[in-house]
Amino acid sequence: MIETKENNFAFIDAQNLNLGLQSLGWKLDWKRFRIYLKEKYNVSTAYLFIGYLQERQDLYSSLQKAGYVLIFKPVFPDGNGEVKGNVDADLVLQAMIDFVNYDKAIIVTSDGDFYSLVKYLYEKNKLKLVMSPYNKTCSILLKKSAKEKVTFMDNLREKLEYKKIK
Repeated sequence: MIETKENNFAFIDAQNLNLGLQSLGWKLDWKRFRIYLKEKYNVSTAYLFIGYLQERQDLYSSLQKAGYVLIFKPVFPDGNGEVKGNVDADLVLQAMIDFVNYDKAIIVTSDGDFYSLVKYLYEKNKLKLVMSPYNKTCSILLKKSAKEKVTFMDNLREKLEYKKIK
């Protein structure tokens, strides 16, 4: 009998992931993370939902080269002068557009706004897991809806931390 690999898709909330890991004191090596997703979870397509700033073109090019499909969201300044690009609706929409194209979905975020999506994917047996940067910052709604299919990235620092080459 030939064993077929799952064809899984990852849906990544880039800012939530980035800020979550920074709060733990480290930066993600995006290239290593893409390889990790492919090797550990059979992720054939990894969508990265990210705010678009023209001055970050080099970053976007390197992310695409590393194998991510970038979905841009226009960013705008909030009341405090910080830039904000809310990707939630885009991530949910893409997960549903591609629903028939993947075996299981991996949702990478700590944001409770994804509760309904995670709950739906879980009920339809389409959720591989929710990957959250950190237990303490992960929404209780997300933990409830993902049940046993939630994992945290604080123990992946050794494998996935960005290290500057000296």
